[in-house]
Amino acid sequence: MSNPTRFPSSPSAWRPATTLVHGGTTRSLHGETAEALFLTSGFVYDSAEQAEATFAGTARHYQYSRFGNPTVAMLEERLAALEGAEACRATASGMAAVNAALLAHLKTGDRVVASRALFGSCHWIVSTLLPRYGIATEFVDGADLDQWRAALRRPAQLVLLETPSNPMLEIVDLRAVATLAHEAGAIVVVDNVFATPLLQRPLQFGADVVVYSCTKHIDGQGRVLGGAVLGSRKWIDEVLQPFIRNTGPSLSAFNAWLLLKGLETLALRLDAGCRNAAALAGFLAERPEVARVWYPTRDDHPQAELARAQMADGGTLVTFEVAGGKAAAFRMLNGLRLIVVSNNLGDSKSLATHPATTTHMRIGAEERARLGITDGVVRLSVGLEDPADLQEDLAAALGALSLGSGQRRAAGL
Repeated sequence: MSNPTRFPSSPSAWRPATTLVHGGTTRSLHGETAEALFLTSGFVYDSAEQAEATFAGTARHYQYSRFGNPTVAMLEERLAALEGAEACRATASGMAAVNAALLAHLKTGDRVVASRALFGSCHWIVSTLLPRYGIATEFVDGADLDQWRAALRRPAQLVLLETPSNPMLEIVDLRAVATLAHEAGAIVVVDNVFATPLLQRPLQFGADVVVYSCTKHIDGQGRVLGGAVLGSRKWIDEVLQPFIRNTGPSLSAFNAWLLLKGLETLALRLDAGCRNAAALAGFLAERPEVARVWYPTRDDHPQAELARAQMADGGTLVTFEVAGGKAAAFRMLNGLRLIVVSNNLGDSKSLATHPATTTHMRIGAEERARLGITDGVVRLSVGLEDPADLQEDLAAALGALSLGSGQRRAAGL
């Protein structure tokens, strides 16, 4: 039988869609078509000498699935190839990836500069957790390069940002911030979950580390949790891997297998989701019940030019502000029939959430005000439904805002 791991061309020459299907695949001696699922906690050695050499690092052999697993390794290699990174480590969740990337690199006395516009849990790590360990932190408005310059005039060890940001879709100039950060002695960690590696590759703009919640677009069907950290081989092996090995935020082989299956259709799902999102952004911008719409590549986005320079498309998230504040936003959300209320995103199903009372509730009213997260803001993760059906659902929910209570009851809203 021919070598089951043989491919017809060089993986380094593959385009993204091909890498999504074949990247990192390692077949067993059985030559299976689908990636093998290795549901095992431990591994067997040929001899005591091989076990000793494996633990000493002089022999390559799987030891324990907390350290590494063949199915997880395939996911890591596929993501690294897609991102254009030298190495990747998968984690149990997106927040495990962010936490590991930060704590593996930092120590007491270090300093972190972060974009203020972070996901709620990321904001908590920077504002609350790191200072407990004697790590100084400072927030800046991510779109304001003058604030980055001022904050990075002093030495720092790490910069954390997300672009586009959650939920207001703020864009950070990756190349400019990376230059400032490196001059201050910091590595740049970018949460790229909204853009995915297909729409934006932060490493190409000077970032050092990229983190993902694979739970989002990479799985794309709301099934499992997972995360990933990507960077240079040296940083991954010498800084991140000891932390992951000894603290245990490991990804299960089953979740890795599902994420591999999700990657196979990522390009198709993302293309359809972006088209739907752009169409809905245009639709929402014309509605009288909507005060404002944010979508990165629309002309009315304050950083549209930068978004187009950094991103291949606008993404699957649309943020809009319902006129009338929380009461109107809640009535609109409760009036949806096709789009479901959920704080997840990047799903094949369209999902809507109210950030002020969900994902960003715990950062406090003052911080939300600084970020522009008003009580009327709604984040919409656009899925794969027919855009006409999504528009009809939004139109009915928004249209009900102008009806009286009796009219709403009669209409079943």
